[in-house]
Amino acid sequence: MNKFPSIILASKSPRRQELLTLMDLDFRIVLREVDESYPNGLTPEEIAVYIARQKATAFDEIVGDEVVLTADTIVSIEGNILGKPRDEPHAIEMLKMLSGKMHQVITGVCLFYKQEYHSFCEVSDVTFRTLTEDEITSYVMKYKPMDKAGSYGIQEWIGVTSMASINGSYTNVVGLPTERLYRELEKLTK
Repeated sequence: MNKFPSIILASKSPRRQELLTLMDLDFRIVLREVDESYPNGLTPEEIAVYIARQKATAFDEIVGDEVVLTADTIVSIEGNILGKPRDEPHAIEMLKMLSGKMHQVITGVCLFYKQEYHSFCEVSDVTFRTLTEDEITSYVMKYKPMDKAGSYGIQEWIGVTSMASINGSYTNVVGLPTERLYRELEKLTK
């Protein structure tokens, strides 16, 4: 296995923390507030990368042999960008949009290492079966997906019972494309 430099994970996401732990990477969590707005006219892929890079610029004083890892996950369906829901009714509205349809989960990642930014994104196509209104409401009330793009966690009830298909990286849908991240870290630290 590769021995990568220590990572500063700029994310409070427990899912990203768990994935890095599963990758056997040394990391510590450092959080900074960042404006997550983006300019008009960007594609969904560009939006995810733009926000991940904005998050990384908050650490531009880091020097040495640590890698700052930032990420942003969005959901895109029929030209609509779904970030984190504002409240429970907004979460229910988002899940109604996703019910019975295919959507894209896009995670932009930025690695800030030795004063250089290295960005990439991964796209996964996810299709849900048609969900009933009761299923959607029950899921939102029980799982409180307010911290999740598109209002769902693929590793929760909704993914286990309602995901009809996935084309692409599963871990990307969880919140961090670990397979691609590993390859990018290898390239970065050679």
